[in-house]
Amino acid sequence: MRNTIYLKRNRKIIVHPGHNRLPLTYMATAMKNIEYLGFTFTKELMEVLHTMSVDEFLGLYHQLVKDLKSLIGANVIFKPMYPDFPQQVMMASEAELYVNAIYHYVTLGLPEHVALERFPLLDQVDLNIIDLGNLEDFDQMMRNIIGAKSSISEPDREDMEWVIATYDELSTVLPDEIPMKENVGFVVGALLKYEKANIKLITAYMKTATDVLRLAVALSDGDVSLATNTKFRKFKRAERRLLLELLEQCGNRIEDMLRYKNRWIRLGEILHPAEYKHKYDGCKEAFDILRNNKPYETFGGKVENALRHKDTSLAVDILKDRAGEFARRLDHLLRIDEDFSPVVEKFAEIAAQVSTPVLLQVMAHFSHRDERQELRTFFPKGNVAKAVAIPNTLPDIEVEACEAIVQTCKNTLMHKFAGLPSLGGVYVDERLRQYVMPFSQRSASKALRTIVRGSRLEMPKGDTIRFFLWWKEGTVNGKHTGRVDIDLSAMMYDEHWQYVEHISYTNLRSDKYKAAHSGDITSAPFGACEFIDLDIPSVVKYGGRYVVASLNSFTEQSYCDLPECFAGWMMRKHPNSGEIFEPSTVVDRIDIAADTRIAIPVILDLVERKIIWCDLALQKHPNYYNNVEGNQKGMVLMGKAMTSLTKPTLYDLFMLHAAARGRIVEDVDSAQTVFAVNEGITPFDISRIMAEFIA
Repeated sequence: MRNTIYLKRNRKIIVHPGHNRLPLTYMATAMKNIEYLGFTFTKELMEVLHTMSVDEFLGLYHQLVKDLKSLIGANVIFKPMYPDFPQQVMMASEAELYVNAIYHYVTLGLPEHVALERFPLLDQVDLNIIDLGNLEDFDQMMRNIIGAKSSISEPDREDMEWVIATYDELSTVLPDEIPMKENVGFVVGALLKYEKANIKLITAYMKTATDVLRLAVALSDGDVSLATNTKFRKFKRAERRLLLELLEQCGNRIEDMLRYKNRWIRLGEILHPAEYKHKYDGCKEAFDILRNNKPYETFGGKVENALRHKDTSLAVDILKDRAGEFARRLDHLLRIDEDFSPVVEKFAEIAAQVSTPVLLQVMAHFSHRDERQELRTFFPKGNVAKAVAIPNTLPDIEVEACEAIVQTCKNTLMHKFAGLPSLGGVYVDERLRQYVMPFSQRSASKALRTIVRGSRLEMPKGDTIRFFLWWKEGTVNGKHTGRVDIDLSAMMYDEHWQYVEHISYTNLRSDKYKAAHSGDITSAPFGACEFIDLDIPSVVKYGGRYVVASLNSFTEQSYCDLPECFAGWMMRKHPNSGEIFEPSTVVDRIDIAADTRIAIPVILDLVERKIIWCDLALQKHPNYYNNVEGNQKGMVLMGKAMTSLTKPTLYDLFMLHAAARGRIVEDVDSAQTVFAVNEGITPFDISRIMAEFIA
């Protein structure tokens, strides 16, 4: 399992040197087989593998192949409706396509067709490198995840739990401090679950009443982000005492508890603090205030009252003691008073107390504040990847105020970073301007590469992009899904987001845009798949620019209720050569497992040849069948939002570090530290970036 996690995250595996000599035929055969999957070994890894016995090597090899197939989606059988896709679809008559569709809808069977022999794959692909790792590096990787200063994903938490469950000695992976409060609740909950809790350590981690609430949620298998309500389980007496003891030690507990008043009231009914006559007096007082609605003036209430009366001076005076809250309310403060100087000056005084992630976000916000984007885009807190886009109606703020805030943030960050170890000569790849900083990975899906929403990836060479979808119906948590029909669709728009064409089960091909769908399969007892091919030059030639790829659950099951569902895309230079699903040509693969019925994995910008990473959910339109036509307004809104997104970039982050901790060099070969898309520290090293550079 350790190598499975390591391979998925860092493309490394741990192999201990042996005292044997592996025959070259075994190594050559293994490398040829994984080359088919799009991977190869480094020289360092090969040297260690050569010291293994045949039995040791075969055991490692079979697990490695299994893991690689799972990563790229080659662990299932792809059998589309039209086995000679795309040529078969493009050459069939409209009548034939119609009759075959009706036959399938009535019988659920596939039309009979003897597949022609396909030419071998003609595409030349760049192989992914698997390197030799070690236990210390693996432990540091996990320590980075646990110690991240931003939210992490469900796959991250699964890996964290495995480490906590299996490690006898956790000191190598548990940091002294866990900055992200959601991680505190999850980690402490896992320590208690596997009976590895150190009371001294737990007490050090749990600092606020909300930390205690998150722990109670984690113990009840709920959402530690607190974006949704949790049904608390009945706790054992020892657990109740622990939660009350942790709550008793918290400062400002009443104000903190009032933020989640109803949840605390429900939790109090389970904890029963009144049972303990001579203990937990602070807890009893807090629950009494919550249950009986007794008056209690909170910090937030004071701030809101000052803002309501547009008393900037009072608001600033209150906020100065909570620097992070001050920073988050800067835009509001600057909007309500023409004289921005007091706000800017006070922020400069307390900026050093603001966390690095907040400073970076404030700097990015005010850098683009006067650009008047059409939309403001938000990603609501929670475990479903939703985006909310609203018209940008914010009043203008003086440019001088924005510039002063940006400069304050930059100076403060530079001072913070200057205290970190030297980076020497630093090379920063210009292409990192296209990659968004990782602040919130809470709802990120499990994928071949972990990428931050809004990042723009360069398309590999080739003229055809092939989307693929695979899903299966079956039993989940003792309940059968029933028939499951997931539809793969692609909507095409021009540069102004005007509709030009779509490819879906309602329109299997477009001669003008040279696009084709592999056929609509409406049930998947043994798994089913669909493909879409898009010829990039022909789409651009006729005015197309943006393509929104979407998955629609026609039979209305949420993706989280399916045994398995994933999607991805390949870049093909010769789409009629090789198999329809060629593992080595897979660019990305993403699990579709959110509690939603519509998913938008990516948007393509075919003019700039960019893949805009979305990993988003769209709500079902209540007045239409769940297909692409019924959700066009939502598609356009999400498309505009994601293509106009202004977020802090990795280029900005790494340039600050380079200026503060080293010297910037123009040549990658003369650099001691490299930040680039394909070498050194890359955008896909998210756990390391969150732990070491947003600290």
